[in-house]
Amino acid sequence: MGPRKRGDRLRQSAARPEEIRLWAPWRYAYVRRAIAGPKVCIFCFARLNEAERLERLVLYENRYAAVMLNRYPYINGHIMIAPRRHLASPELLSANERAVIDELIAASVKLMRAELKPDGFNLGANLGRAAGAGFADHMHWHIVPRWDGDGNFISVLASTRVLSQSLEDSFKQLRPLFKTVGADLS
Repeated sequence: MGPRKRGDRLRQSAARPEEIRLWAPWRYAYVRRAIAGPKVCIFCFARLNEAERLERLVLYENRYAAVMLNRYPYINGHIMIAPRRHLASPELLSANERAVIDELIAASVKLMRAELKPDGFNLGANLGRAAGAGFADHMHWHIVPRWDGDGNFISVLASTRVLSQSLEDSFKQLRPLFKTVGADLS
C-alpha cells in the first residue's frame, strides 16, 4: 500500500461519493473571469442608483473612496475600501484620500463590531499581483471580521469556505449602517 494522500481519511469516511461533494456553482463565473482576465476595474464606477449599488455591492462612496463587499469573500462581512482614483499604491494617494480612507477603515470596524459582533478583524492590503492582489492596479484594503472557530477544518482540508449568509443579505444588513457614515468624510 502506497503513502496516504491528503483527504484519504475524508473520502474513506464517506458512505457515498456524493457526500464529499461541495457544490459552489457561483465560483464558475469567477473562474471564467479569472481565465479571461479582468476587463473592467471593479473599483472604478460613476454615480450609482440603488439597483446598481446592490449589483456592485457598494455600501458607501464619496468623491475620495468607496466601501464594498468582497464578491468572493473569505467570510461573511468581508469588505474592501478603495480610493476612487485608479492608483496602485498608497504613496500615490493625496493627503485627503489617505485621511478619508483611514476614517472609513475605523468607521467600518466600529459599525461591523456593533452589528456583526465579531471576536476580531483582519485588516490589510495586497499591493501588486505577486502579493495576491486581484486588481493590482487599483489598491484597496480588506477588512475581514473574524469569529472564534471560523477557521475550521473545511478551509484547511478542502480549501473551501463556508459562508452562512448570502451576499445580498449581507448587503441588506450592512448598507443602512454605512448610510450614517457620510457628511464628515466628504
